[in-house]
Amino acid sequence: MKKKLPLIKQEKESKINFFSHQKFDPYSLILFFFLLIFLLMIILIARLFNLTIVKGSYYRRLADSNRVKEIIIESPRGKILDREKRVLAENFKPNYQSFGERIISPRIYYEGKSFAHVIGYRQIASDSDLKNNFCLNKAVLGDKVGKKGIEKYFDCHLRGKNGKKLVEVNAQGKNLQNIGIVSPEEGKNIQITIDARLQTKASQLIKEKKGAVIGLDPKTGEILILASSPSYDPHDFEVNNQKKIKEYLNNQNKPLFNRATEGVYPPGSTIKPIIAAAALEEGIINEKTEFEDRGKIKIGDLEFGNWYFLQYGKTDGMVNVVKAIQRSNDIFFYLLGEKMGINKIKIWYEQFGLGEKTNYGLEENQGLVPFPFWKEENLNEKWYLGDTINLSIGQGYLLVTPLQLTRALAVFANNGYLCQPFVVKNINQKNNQGNCRQLPLSQKTLQLIKDGMKKACEQGGTGWPLFNFGIGSESTKSAKFKKIPLACKTGTAESHSEKNIPHAWITVFAPLDEPKIILTVLVEEGGQGSDVAGPIAKEILKEFFKNY
Repeated sequence: MKKKLPLIKQEKESKINFFSHQKFDPYSLILFFFLLIFLLMIILIARLFNLTIVKGSYYRRLADSNRVKEIIIESPRGKILDREKRVLAENFKPNYQSFGERIISPRIYYEGKSFAHVIGYRQIASDSDLKNNFCLNKAVLGDKVGKKGIEKYFDCHLRGKNGKKLVEVNAQGKNLQNIGIVSPEEGKNIQITIDARLQTKASQLIKEKKGAVIGLDPKTGEILILASSPSYDPHDFEVNNQKKIKEYLNNQNKPLFNRATEGVYPPGSTIKPIIAAAALEEGIINEKTEFEDRGKIKIGDLEFGNWYFLQYGKTDGMVNVVKAIQRSNDIFFYLLGEKMGINKIKIWYEQFGLGEKTNYGLEENQGLVPFPFWKEENLNEKWYLGDTINLSIGQGYLLVTPLQLTRALAVFANNGYLCQPFVVKNINQKNNQGNCRQLPLSQKTLQLIKDGMKKACEQGGTGWPLFNFGIGSESTKSAKFKKIPLACKTGTAESHSEKNIPHAWITVFAPLDEPKIILTVLVEEGGQGSDVAGPIAKEILKEFFKNY
């Protein structure tokens, strides 16, 4: 029999509670609040420690920089002096009371146009200048650096160390007062070998022409004159005169171009003493060798004439080496060129320093001594006998600078030494004397060449403006007149210009026995050497011997 389950009784109130209601604890909240405050204080203290102790000096400097402005004071460059220590270029002393953004120290160029191609000029440094600056005192943004001449090549030596001025400013950036000054350090002086008196005279004599004048001490290589015309005023670059600078750049006569060392020209007959010396040393001729001048000569299929016959229809008769130099006889040198050949001519020209830079210290061109391979490579033409003949009288493809030619012919003034010219007194040594090498020339050869060059400046020679040269009254009867013997060689070289006017050359050294100066004058597209270059050389020599 099944039993019935008992009935379930329902409780009136259930004691089971599914929701927990805990009492609020105020002490925990207070503890949490204090911990939060403590943590924030630790953070603030750490931050304050970092600002005041760790980075305090940094922020103090930052604050001061907002209150103090630093103004650069340009350093004065070293002076440039001539051989007698006359000042050629210097800086004004800066005005420290100035409140500008930069205290400048402007440069003054005395006789600027006369010395422009030697001293050069300055301009604001470009990014490239700043990047490739290797001076001990580095150039900074806004500094000027040398761009040409002495200013460029001796920039580090001339440059000083910039100073600075500290100025207090207000919140608006207005200057209130000077706080302090760190004075700049002046650059070092440079003394050059050029004589300011002679340089100015030479520049005046050629200023209306295109040309150059070189004067050397033949025994040492010191450059006494280095003038080029037309010229420019370096002060225009100093003050950034854009109008004048554009005129210089666009001028067809190229006033920024240094014709004395960068210009190259065929030397014409001024080269003949070198050919004569080479032929004597090679045994091709001796002092008794003579060739007859008949006005013209035929070599191969070509006919060559002597200048005397072509201009005046006359001849020089029998000609030896001395007379050939005296009369600048082309026939004699045509035959020498044929007998020597291109290889020997090239070797001897290079012995005399042609076709290479003189390394005198500033910008220059190396010139050109041509030869068969050069012609084939550059002109795609063969070398002919006519090229050799032209080379023997300084024509054709031969190119020299006035400085190269002067250095080469100085060999006959200093008893056979090829000296390296220089324009800056050696900074590290007392002088540059001794930088010369003796060429393989006998005393007999040297004397024959000197005799020919001496006669070239006497009656019957080609250098007529220098006949009876001396100082004092022009009259030889005057007791005040002092005759000065000298030696010279004139030259007239084809210019290939549209007007077909030749270049005028003359080189002269004096006194004859103990030369103190060798002088070369070039007048570009000037005409005959004796007529145009000769009178200029004469006036410069007068200036030289006036105080000698």
